[in-house]
Amino acid sequence: MSDLPYETIGFDLDGTLLDTFRDLGAAVNHALALGGFAPVPMESSQDLIGGGAKIMLAQAVNAQGGLPGGLEGNDFRSLYKAMLRFYADNNAVYTTPYPHARDVVAGLAARGIKMAVVTNKFESFARSILTELDFLEPFETVIGGDTMGKGADGQFRSKPFADPIVEARKRCASDPDHPGPFAFVGDSSYDVKAARAAGVPVIAAGYGYCDAAPDQLGADAVIDSLDQLLPSLAEL
Repeated sequence: MSDLPYETIGFDLDGTLLDTFRDLGAAVNHALALGGFAPVPMESSQDLIGGGAKIMLAQAVNAQGGLPGGLEGNDFRSLYKAMLRFYADNNAVYTTPYPHARDVVAGLAARGIKMAVVTNKFESFARSILTELDFLEPFETVIGGDTMGKGADGQFRSKPFADPIVEARKRCASDPDHPGPFAFVGDSSYDVKAARAAGVPVIAAGYGYCDAAPDQLGADAVIDSLDQLLPSLAEL
């Protein structure tokens, strides 16, 4: 039996379990070059991560004056598709798990706690990267930004909507009709808002790509390294 009062722990991927910004930045710069835009400095690409690849590219394009037709025009769609194609072939070149990630995941598994990845990255990309890093097996399920499909507004039901966290909780529950205690770990306002909407506690990964000061994200706790996660979960 676990010494932690949780049936399942959910993790964001980019900026929480994996340090991915270099590969994401390279994909953004590939698309920007095709569109005649200047490249984004690699380190600054961390500031664009959070809402998914489309938002990441949109922010980079809009910062340089945008495109005719805006984000719904054919020019942007072409760049976005080119970015996805590049990323599909180059998504684990520089990406690595954060320090302590493997040990923490192993520690949770040893306690009988199930784990889920809930990311705004497309599910196929998330699974591909985790497979390439030999890090997929510990997770009961992977929920991507496209997994829950689109709502009536045509937008994917990804974070900050509650849907992906609710679904992850059901998939990992011993009784899907009565899922047990669940906590979420993520590094952005999207993560905190999704957890709040799903009614589950959330820990902010302060070492990640936070889109606000970590203590301003509104999480129940903040950790500066993954080796602080288990004590933090115990105190929630």
